Amino acid sequence: MQADSLLYVHREPFDHEEVNAGIDAPPHAHEPLSPDDTPGSLPFNPYKGNRGLTRAWHAMKNSLNGFRVAIREESAFRQELTLAAILLPCGIFVPVSPVERAVLIASVLLVLMVELLNSSVEAAIDRISLERHELSKRAKDFGSAAVMVALLVCVLTWGLIVGPLLWRWTLSLF
Repeated sequence: MQADSLLYVHREPFDHEEVNAGIDAPPHAHEPLSPDDTPGSLPFNPYKGNRGLTRAWHAMKNSLNGFRVAIREESAFRQELTLAAILLPCGIFVPVSPVERAVLIASVLLVLMVELLNSSVEAAIDRISLERHELSKRAKDFGSAAVMVALLVCVLTWGLIVGPLLWRWTLSLF
């Protein structure tokens, strides 16, 4: 057995330097699996042991816990949930086509989804470090911008679909 075959070459994921010729390095732990790799070759993950209904049950419990934490800890989520509590019943009962109704409801749910994702990014950034860093600020600003876009989509959707109905209703009163 050659001594060179026992050497490991450490490379960063985006390192474009040439690998030393003659050294057979095993695949880097962060590189994607090849089609020849079997699922059995993955390292054991104790959090991925559940399958089928057990996995779905645990996923549902984790999701409900996520809702509880978001409601308790995130004031923006509470505000948007209050807005959803008003708009979702309106979206169900407003006299529009089924497709328009689905779009109205989806636009409200989109805001909640993006806010949850934004909160998860913020929590992950805060978990890594609470010190001020330009990349942390950028990541949080991107999440905030995504929420703003989702809110804009919601406002435009409701304005374009429900706005004309409200306008006709207002004109019929006078």
